[in-house]
Amino acid sequence: MSNWKLVNKTYLYDGTFDGLLTIVFDSYSHKTLPQKIVSEEEYAPNFLDKTEYINTDYNKSRRVFDGIYKNIGYETLYNNFYAFLSDGKNKEINILKYLCNGFDIGPKINTMLTISYVFSVINMRKRALSECHKLKGLLRFMEVGNNIYYASIHPDNNIIEPLGHHFIKRLPTQNFIIHDKVRNVCFLYNCQEYKIIDSANLNIPKITKEEEKYQELWKLFFQTISIKERKNAKCQMQFMPKKYWQDLIEEP
Repeated sequence: MSNWKLVNKTYLYDGTFDGLLTIVFDSYSHKTLPQKIVSEEEYAPNFLDKTEYINTDYNKSRRVFDGIYKNIGYETLYNNFYAFLSDGKNKEINILKYLCNGFDIGPKINTMLTISYVFSVINMRKRALSECHKLKGLLRFMEVGNNIYYASIHPDNNIIEPLGHHFIKRLPTQNFIIHDKVRNVCFLYNCQEYKIIDSANLNIPKITKEEEKYQELWKLFFQTISIKERKNAKCQMQFMPKKYWQDLIEEP
């Protein structure tokens, strides 16, 4: 990539993975690299920046998606998708460089951790996957009526979709809502299909009376089995970080 042309521009896009893959298609086709890439929602206007908005083209993104899978491998797709879901700084430009270089040299790009952008993508993937794994065990559903179960989360990374797919496999016959309160989006599942919507368009009912009873029983069970003399808050926070406590029914 040393002979690629650096463009003194900031590319803006719609913040989706398809939007980013569209930029990958254009950059690889013209052998150009922008100064940085920022989602339109997160961009803070700066009179020093020369910006260009890149419209999402689903034909281009599909060609890049298929090309990654066929020519660089599933591992590359996996690494970059989960890196995209992370809250990592400059994730877009690192993913762009990783994929463009990957198209040139093939699957071995995944092992080249001495390259800064490859190392960065792998770390971002690990961070997103680690948080997703934690929340699979920490997420608490509660009944809110009409046979619907609701859970709120406050994740650092944008992992609501893979988390939702996990619970679709676990609870295929259960209607549920997972609410990401950091990004104000909800994952809705009705036993047949799912969708992700803005939580501003959703009214969450209050929990049922029966749910209140079960929560009280759970808290009582939690308090009963705990041994006051052996309580170790520091050790507990290593396994269950304090930032997640606000979404737990029991009090750690």
